[in-house]
Amino acid sequence: MLTSLFRPLIFLRHRPLMAHFTSNSTENLATSNSIAKIKLRGVVFDMDGTLTVPVIDFPAMYKAVLGEEQYLTIKSQNPSGIDILHHIESWNPNEQQKAYQIIADFERQGLDRLQIMPGATELCGFLDSKKIRKGLITRNVKDSVDIFHLRFGMTFSPALSREFRPCKPDPAPLLHICSTWDVQPDEVIMIGDSLKDDVVCGKRAGAYTCLLDENGRYDSPEFASVEHQPDFKVSSLTEVHSLLETHFDLSPC
Repeated sequence: MLTSLFRPLIFLRHRPLMAHFTSNSTENLATSNSIAKIKLRGVVFDMDGTLTVPVIDFPAMYKAVLGEEQYLTIKSQNPSGIDILHHIESWNPNEQQKAYQIIADFERQGLDRLQIMPGATELCGFLDSKKIRKGLITRNVKDSVDIFHLRFGMTFSPALSREFRPCKPDPAPLLHICSTWDVQPDEVIMIGDSLKDDVVCGKRAGAYTCLLDENGRYDSPEFASVEHQPDFKVSSLTEVHSLLETHFDLSPC
């Protein structure tokens, strides 16, 4: 049933509103189709946990960087997740170097087990067939992005790693991509698995956002009151194809 398939989250915004869509309601379907669709000119993806299967043990990495006590304290204060890079920025150079080395070690181990996310190849092929641009923003390093491109034969351009500063959740990377493409942010959708990084980045830039929530983590009441909510929420990338066709104008410019 498409109600559970898309689980779209529609909120009043400063631009045209997309109708709530359910497959078992002819009336809602007609309403959805009667509203002018938004022109989509680009899709920007997160990498880890979105285009690739999550393989990095982030809690273990955070504990290794922060220590058990500080990790638990910061986690309790940040229900949407820990911004480890933000915390490291305030440390002295020696502490930063040690922290970045720990993170790099975890990321290197993750590269050995890198797998493409189910539905990613098909979705990217669909976007290519519609001549819709594909970009990538990750908080991982450039070497990981290069390996991803080589291993899976996909091309995302621009593909921005954490060497681009400021990194997400700052909107700067997404705004940079929009500028490079010569499109407006509200002609782009950001797709990622992080509420605090991907959704916040997209919302701050003025783009549409789609949260990939495979296990229903963000259905928890603790996330209901966070400031930035996604426009759409899906449980797999295989759902995005139909979501885009339902809510966006995908015709060539």
